[in-house]
Amino acid sequence: SGIVRKGDSVMVLPSGRVSRVTSIVTYDGAPEEAWPPMSVTLCLEHEIDISRGDMLVHPTSNIHVARRFDAMVVWMNSVQLDQDKTYLLKHTTHAVKPTVRAIHHKVDVNSLDELPAAQLEMNEIGSVSIETVRRLFFDPYHHNRGTGAFILIDPMTIETVAAGMIRGALGQEPAR
Repeated sequence: SGIVRKGDSVMVLPSGRVSRVTSIVTYDGAPEEAWPPMSVTLCLEHEIDISRGDMLVHPTSNIHVARRFDAMVVWMNSVQLDQDKTYLLKHTTHAVKPTVRAIHHKVDVNSLDELPAAQLEMNEIGSVSIETVRRLFFDPYHHNRGTGAFILIDPMTIETVAAGMIRGALGQEPAR
C-alpha cells in the first residue's frame, strides 16, 4: 500500500535493516514512483536478504508488531469455533498457528447489539482475542485492509472456517 519513490528510505521487516530505493523497474521502464497495484522491482542501495512475505515500510512507520491482537471474525463453518482446536491463520503471505484466547462477544446482526458468547456458530460475527506463535506485522483493518485481514483455516480439511479483521494489537513488540 502507499507510494514508494526513488530515493525513499525503507526498512525491511522482520530484519529491521534500512536501505534506500535507488531505482524502480517495471516492464515499461523506470518510473520515479510506484503505487498499488503496480508490479515493480525495487532496487536498493544495500544488498539485503529479503524473502517472500517480508515487508518494506517507511523507517518511521507505525506498523504494529505483535503476537496478540483483537479481531472481529465471521465464522463460516458448520462446526462451531473450538478454542481448544488447532487452526492455521493466514495473514498476507504467512501461515502461523494461532490460539483463540477469548471470545468477547458476538454481534446481533439485526440490532448490532453485543451479546455474550462462549462460542461462535456458522454465520455469526464475534469479537475475539488471538495469539500467534510468531509475531505478525500489521495495521488495523480500518487503516489497511491488506495487512489488517486474515483467514482461519482448518488444517485437517483445508477449509476456510473464518475471515477476520484485526482491530488492534494487545501489546507491541520491537520490529527488529
